[in-house]
Amino acid sequence: MSDASGPPQPPLTTTTSIWPAAAVLGLAVVMLIIFMVINLATSEGVTKETTTTVVAVVGGLQRDPDPGTALQYCRQGEEVPSNIDDAFIVPVKTTPRPGAHTPNLGAGDFDCVQPMATAKASATALIDFFNAQLGARGWNLFSKGSSNGDAQSLYQKAGSDGFYWEVGVTVTKSDADGVDWTFQIYQNSETV
Repeated sequence: MSDASGPPQPPLTTTTSIWPAAAVLGLAVVMLIIFMVINLATSEGVTKETTTTVVAVVGGLQRDPDPGTALQYCRQGEEVPSNIDDAFIVPVKTTPRPGAHTPNLGAGDFDCVQPMATAKASATALIDFFNAQLGARGWNLFSKGSSNGDAQSLYQKAGSDGFYWEVGVTVTKSDADGVDWTFQIYQNSETV
């Protein structure tokens, strides 16, 4: 019997040109360059953040322009982001009281409590001071009044560290001489 296919032959060769693929790639590179040039020509660049002046609050308690050591215990630069630093304000005639503490002591979210006293002020005037001052600085008032009836306001702001920060101002005693109150700042465990 004879083989119908005949003697073995090398496979048929076809030449495939890469020029069509190269042309598509070349066109893509040219278009990319054109759009990059257009982007560079029309780009306004990064604009620097403008500094705004905090609104002057008329009436009520005045802000102490140099609070000094009043909130120094809680003002810890390595813990508190720079955009949260604007919460460290006090009215004039404010002094720190003993009893400042950090409840977590580095074992979790930052939390600091500082007892304070403000002479010649009422509980209402103190809460109004913080409502106006922190509100002008971008802090959101999210709660008023405490469960035991003390005058209290809680504020919240997103920190540049990716967490929400909260500030609490709670009046603990008020009489004709002034008001005793507590400043508390803490990092909320929820991310922005």
